[in-house]
Amino acid sequence: MQCKKDQNLKRCTCSYSPCSRKGICCECLHYHLAHRQLPGCCFPEDAEATYDRSFEHFARLVAQKRI
Repeated sequence: MQCKKDQNLKRCTCSYSPCSRKGICCECLHYHLAHRQLPGCCFPEDAEATYDRSFEHFARLVAQKRI
């Protein structure tokens, strides 16, 4: 399977500009899941900007009906 990095970058909401995985979704998922996190694209813009990508932060946002 060929990576669709150029297409992925058009919809990538990650605000961490020096990220080497930006647009490479499979690597991004692998990295974040290994650290008990979700990628930035799972979060609303203001929550993503905090860089708290933890499962717990995501669960709080779901409980607050923000996701």
